Amino acid sequence: MSKSIVILSGSPRKRATTDRLVQAFTEGAESAGAGVRCFRVADMKIGGCLGCGHCFEEQGVCVQKDDMRSILDALRGADAITFASPVYYFGFTAQLKLAIDRTYALLKEGMPIKRAALLMTCGASSAEAAASSISMFRQISALQKWEEAGIVIVPGLHKPGEIEGRGELEKARELGKCL
Repeated sequence: MSKSIVILSGSPRKRATTDRLVQAFTEGAESAGAGVRCFRVADMKIGGCLGCGHCFEEQGVCVQKDDMRSILDALRGADAITFASPVYYFGFTAQLKLAIDRTYALLKEGMPIKRAALLMTCGASSAEAAASSISMFRQISALQKWEEAGIVIVPGLHKPGEIEGRGELEKARELGKCL
């Protein structure tokens, strides 16, 4: 049985560095026989969690009727999850954070996900700029009891093509293969 991977990609810039990193990861995963479903959350209508608790009363059904429904459905059948984002002010993009917050709807019923990965790009010269995002990723993984499969951070990027030829693309490809 092949693995099912859901990618939540938070970059608002299409065909830029984060998309390229996700593409390399996806190539690796698909070459290993995994099914991959990528959601570009910046292109979706996703409202912030209302904290109303409706999802806990209604088996993971969120009161909001927006694009998050398709993500929640995909997560219910996924073996692994990957978060992908550029670093914005030392954290995930707001678009990705909205989607992550809304996965709260599945907290009570749980998800079949066993492993998680993180892909990030940043303009800063050091991967240290992603430290708070890595911390958040690890805390979410611990709460959900997901095994950390790997983290790929690509610093020093300012223009879409600058990621080409970087070793981190191969690291993302390899991470996709092993996830």
